[in-house]
Amino acid sequence: MASFSSSAPDPGPAGGPQVKLPQPVTGPKIVPPQPPRKRRIALWGIPLAVVVLGGGLALYLNSGSKGPAKGGPGGPGFTVPVVAIGMGDVRRTVRVNGTVAARNFAALLAPRIQGSRSGMNRGGDTNFGGGGGMGGSDFALVLLHLAKPGVHVKAGDVVAEFDPTNQLQRLDDYKDTVVQLENTIKKMMANLAATKEAHDQTVRSAKADWDKAVLDLKTAPIRSQIDQEKYKLAVEEAQAKYKQLFAETALVDESQRAQIRSSELNRDQSKIELSRAEINVQRMTIKSPMDGIVVMGTIPRNGEFGQIREGDQIGAGQPFMSIVDPSSMVLNATVNQVDAERLRLGMKGAIRLDAYPEVELQGSLMGIGAMSKTSTFRASYVGEIPIRIKIEKTDPRLIPDLTGSAEIVLDTEVNALVAPRGAVFEENGGSFVFLQSPQGFSRKPVDLGLASFTAVAIHSGLQKGDVVALQRPM
Repeated sequence: MASFSSSAPDPGPAGGPQVKLPQPVTGPKIVPPQPPRKRRIALWGIPLAVVVLGGGLALYLNSGSKGPAKGGPGGPGFTVPVVAIGMGDVRRTVRVNGTVAARNFAALLAPRIQGSRSGMNRGGDTNFGGGGGMGGSDFALVLLHLAKPGVHVKAGDVVAEFDPTNQLQRLDDYKDTVVQLENTIKKMMANLAATKEAHDQTVRSAKADWDKAVLDLKTAPIRSQIDQEKYKLAVEEAQAKYKQLFAETALVDESQRAQIRSSELNRDQSKIELSRAEINVQRMTIKSPMDGIVVMGTIPRNGEFGQIREGDQIGAGQPFMSIVDPSSMVLNATVNQVDAERLRLGMKGAIRLDAYPEVELQGSLMGIGAMSKTSTFRASYVGEIPIRIKIEKTDPRLIPDLTGSAEIVLDTEVNALVAPRGAVFEENGGSFVFLQSPQGFSRKPVDLGLASFTAVAIHSGLQKGDVVALQRPM
């Protein structure tokens, strides 16, 4: 009677009206069961349970492979990290930080331009020398050519050149000025002779007039009284004029010579400026004073410091480049005043550069400061001693101003049994380790040797290959 268990209507024949079938009299109404929500959750929980069980099994197997600590507080599941004792070297070191520098170097400065800023006694356009400022004047220094940073140069090689245009123009102006003043002086010397001869002629003429007036005065007895007075006045006038002109002879000569001397002084000053201009032109070319590598300086640019490059304007006397000897590199560092007491000249060390972590260079302590200085990062009562470490081997990447560190070796124990410091325990003034055996861990006294920050040498109590615990198993 399964056909009567459905409550759906039964379609009529041939598209007729649907006829609802009668429901059975006996039995409850059957409703299709819906899948419970808990069953879906259970389906997701099955993989999660598998993962948890697998992790627990792996943990159990891993714990069993390392061996449980006998009598440990965690029971059979408690494991202890272990390490095998081996042979090696133990070094006690002091770590210092510093900056790379060169003992032998030459700082190149921008040339100081000599000469008058006023343009006095200078031919041509004197506006070029006026003001003495940096912009557009003769004394502006603009880099025209520069050697590439890091290249090797020899003594006498040209490493920099400033724009010499203004200095060449200044040189030409003073050359013309010197020539012009020399010609002016020659002309004034010729004028002096002509002027002196003209004045002498005037004096002779005045003397002749005086003599003539004296002769005319001799005819006074036959002249009228009025003419006699006129002749007397004429003699006096001619005499006064002659004496005046004769006295002016020395003054005229002195005046001419003073003008000539003034022109000579201007010429001499122009010659001095000419000589300075020649030196300034030579100073526009900078040559290396020694063999070494080029290290470029820095200059403020747009609110921050940048490397000097071609086209920059440099102030007179400003350092813009250094030539350093790569074989004289050192690490200038500081060390705590307590650690400094253990340092001795000649101690070796390994130097590492912050910019090149893969580079390790050997060095030796060559200098220890006599006085301490206060650090800005420590209390005032803690002093630091400056030290200098010589870098024994050169490297093309080694340039000044690189930051780095050095591990200075204070003491070394070679080819000794080495154990981590974490595996050695101390109690009541004695040292011991936990030695692993098939029966578990046992406490084993040891005699220690040299210790570093991470390892310690074992003199007795252990053998190579022994396995010790890195923490207390009991």
